[in-house]
This record gives sequence, structure tokens and C-alpha cells, in this order.
Amino acid sequence: MKSQIFINLPVKDLAKAMDFYTKIGFTNNPQFTDETAACMVFSEEIFVMLLTHEKFKYFIVKEIADTSKTTEVINSLSLESTEKMNDMADKAVKAGAVEYSEPKDYGFMQQRSFEDPDGHCWEVFYMDISKFPKQ
Repeated sequence: MKSQIFINLPVKDLAKAMDFYTKIGFTNNPQFTDETAACMVFSEEIFVMLLTHEKFKYFIVKEIADTSKTTEVINSLSLESTEKMNDMADKAVKAGAVEYSEPKDYGFMQQRSFEDPDGHCWEVFYMDISKFPKQ
């Protein structure tokens, strides 16, 4: 079995969060979903676990970060093309995300950044390593 990553995010409204992630291209795995948590699938290796605050607190000893005041992490997803990157970012904004910085073009990499409705930061990017500057 390949290694997998599960990103665990506390959410205020589970149904609203599930709707947001569905609108930007994730699918739900009902096997790991109940009234306190939902498994949203990005790929065979990447999953986002949406957890109600009560459920999230079960796994931690510190307070949940107040995303209106702090950034706890930036989750970055590599996409296959600039078109897919722009499509996902545009869908996110249409579904209620806030684009928190201008799109960036580093020559070899293009990037867009947004916060989901719970304030979790995401970057979606396309990288063409053949355009990486030679040293």
C-alpha cells in the first residue's frame, strides 16, 4: 500500500464544509463519514478529514486555532496544469472561499491561494520543473 496523507481540519459546520469541498472537486468517502466527521478524497493518496470542533478536540490537547486571527498551516496541492489550478481556485471562490493573495507566477511555477469557509489556507499550484532556473 502506498503512503497516504490525511489532513485533519476542524470545521464549524460539517455539512457546509462538505458542500464546499465537493464543489471544488473532492469526493466523499462515506465509509469514514458520520455526523462528526467526513472523509473528503482528493486522490488515492490525499484525504481531508473534516471534523466538527467537538470531534477535533478529542485528538488534541491545545486549543483549536482561531483562523480569523492566526494561520495554523498552509495546505498545498500540486495540480496537473495551470488550467486545473485556475479551475479549482475559481470554484473555491465561487463556493465561498476568499482568495487571500494575488496569483503568483514564478516562471517555473504558478500559484493561487485561498481560505476555505473555516479559514484554512490552501495553495494550489502548477509546476513545470523543466523551467526551473539552472544554477
